[in-house]
Amino acid sequence: MHPNPAFRQTPISDNLAFAADRGFGTLCVNAPAGPLLSHVPFLLDGAGAEADLHLVRSNPIVALLKDPQPAVIAVTGPDGYISPDWYGVPDQVPTWNYVAVHLRGTLALLPDADLRPMLDRLSAEFEARLLPKTPWTSDKMTPGVMERMMRMIVPCRLTITDVQGTWKLSQNKPDAARFGAAEGVAALPQPERLAPLMRRA
Repeated sequence: MHPNPAFRQTPISDNLAFAADRGFGTLCVNAPAGPLLSHVPFLLDGAGAEADLHLVRSNPIVALLKDPQPAVIAVTGPDGYISPDWYGVPDQVPTWNYVAVHLRGTLALLPDADLRPMLDRLSAEFEARLLPKTPWTSDKMTPGVMERMMRMIVPCRLTITDVQGTWKLSQNKPDAARFGAAEGVAALPQPERLAPLMRRA
């Protein structure tokens, strides 16, 4: 997380809403030989207290979970290079704007019986975002196929104890400079969601 307090003012509720909306992050767990990372979809509960996810059984993180382990899910959002020319004020330097939220807590295995309901909740969440498409459900699978595929994965839960967010969107610049940089980002051939966030910061 960036240490500048200007980038650390976003309320926890907004950080959790961002993480829930993104629903995908980098899971990080310490191991004897160094950190292990896995890129995972996850489902955040309504209170922002738990994130449910699944891992392939052969993932080295799973071998560590004989006992619950400290872990972090890093959730990143829009990011982009900021040219100092866009600020319209002298003596500026290039930087990179971005949004990132870290969900820190304890990762543990869940009972295998929790896997199917978790997968159904996860797919329901993301299928609902595809409306008006008729949502896919696991009931469409040939009997027995889903069960065979589920043998290769395990359900996990991160019990969240800390939420930190960095919203580095040029808030440390005068409003006119920030808006100028947002216009510069918006004029790029493929503007991302970064420009609207910068205008709103």
